[in-house]
Amino acid sequence: MNSEIQTALQALPHGPTFRFVDELISLVPGREAAALYQVRGDETFLEGHFPGNPMIPGVILIEAIAQLGGVVAQSDPEHPAMSDLRLTGIRAAKILGAALPGNLLEIRAKVEGRMGGLVQVEGEVRGPEGVLATGKITLSGTLSIRSGNASVPA
Repeated sequence: MNSEIQTALQALPHGPTFRFVDELISLVPGREAAALYQVRGDETFLEGHFPGNPMIPGVILIEAIAQLGGVVAQSDPEHPAMSDLRLTGIRAAKILGAALPGNLLEIRAKVEGRMGGLVQVEGEVRGPEGVLATGKITLSGTLSIRSGNASVPA
């Protein structure tokens, strides 16, 4: 994993086993990004979804959009990083296809707007067969003020 994505992912609350962003392929800080996720096939949730016919749950595809949206939001040079960043709303979500073991997924996320500790993001996940999921999500977090290299709650 490259250092740019490691730094960006440190701002998210997820542990490595629940990250659905492997590599950033583009980043316009605070605006939009594209990333890749390789469905390895050893993800623990695939054992039960579905035995003999594993596929990534649609909610995980939406989670991937949220995670990349968090990376975009936390990279914004005009806004301080937020603590406790969480997915708090999902609108207009559509699950249009299945992500299978071995698939390379491309995730796109674009910040549509910000207000205080809320960030509106729209995004999509594409697989080998085309668009698998789309949605508009809301992230929320606690605003911080930057003090040198450290952030403190506002």
